[in-house]
Amino acid sequence: MLYREAGQFKTSYGADQQIFPIRQDRIAMAAILAFFFVGVPLLANQYWLQAILVPVLIFSLAALGLNILTGYAGQLSLGTAAFMAVGAFAAYNFELRLPWMPLPVSFVLAGVVAAAVGMLFGLPSLRIKGFYLAVATLAAQFFIVWVLTKFGWFSNYSSSGVITTQKMQILGYAFDTPVRQYLLVLTIVAVMAMLAKNLVRSSTGRAWMAVRDMDVAAEVIGIRLMHTKLLAFAVSSFYCGVAGALYAYAYLGTVEPEGFNLDMSFRVLFMIIIGGVGSILGSFLGAAFIVLAPIFLNVTAHGLFAGNIPAGLASNLELIVFGGLIIFFLIVEPHGLARLWQIAKEKLRLWPFPY
Repeated sequence: MLYREAGQFKTSYGADQQIFPIRQDRIAMAAILAFFFVGVPLLANQYWLQAILVPVLIFSLAALGLNILTGYAGQLSLGTAAFMAVGAFAAYNFELRLPWMPLPVSFVLAGVVAAAVGMLFGLPSLRIKGFYLAVATLAAQFFIVWVLTKFGWFSNYSSSGVITTQKMQILGYAFDTPVRQYLLVLTIVAVMAMLAKNLVRSSTGRAWMAVRDMDVAAEVIGIRLMHTKLLAFAVSSFYCGVAGALYAYAYLGTVEPEGFNLDMSFRVLFMIIIGGVGSILGSFLGAAFIVLAPIFLNVTAHGLFAGNIPAGLASNLELIVFGGLIIFFLIVEPHGLARLWQIAKEKLRLWPFPY
């Protein structure tokens, strides 16, 4: 009885098509945002803010970008980390070469540069698909990292290729504490998540899903494949580019091209597989699982064995258990953690009646 549409009448198309048409969803979302914007800064310590919550939010944004491309448009990609690297180094160079430019503008332009690079490497999608496309985007992963390492201009001719980001300031307000950095990242991620939610519900999102389900039929009904696929690559890379800029500025502060390696691309891919392919919520759930599960296993292992096992063995056991958990979740619910939440909502709609 707590989660039903009964009695909630819509009197306009706008009200019927809003993001959260059910009142309970709007209340729940407002409560969640209030908790993360107000409650978390008051309750969380520096470790939780800097080492856990900020990376979870940043990887959620990167996973959201990949989910737009793979989950909604059906285009496989293994170059997510490379597009994040483009965003990180582009934001750094915009702030370095144009110091008068506001930081949010640098982040947006970094996303635009990443979108342009993403469209360039998305051109093979016009001819190939599936695993062949994944291999083509894998070339972007190695090529972009090589370019950022080979040409010193991108790192301001640093001998090691490492860049140290500038201090974050917006309108004279410095984001130099964990709470401020967390709130900045949370604001950007929340806004971009809402934009993505609206985008996938629009005609553009429906075109992406039509191409994903059957591109030949989509072309027959008038959907332009080149325009649709390249737009998906552009939007996805834009999100990854902004995530890379936040990763460099709000999380690490010092990054190198090799830090955006293939392992990171696979981590983001695992996030959307575990969280739920083609789901905005799944991007957040998958990122939280991938980031928090190893930390939980590490704490549990040290608590159970009280440091009596070698560090190398403990690390390998954590990897084994972590991989086993991934396999377990994929077997139990192949559609991801977001599907579990969807099932729970469906059961709430029928409760307390049998189903």
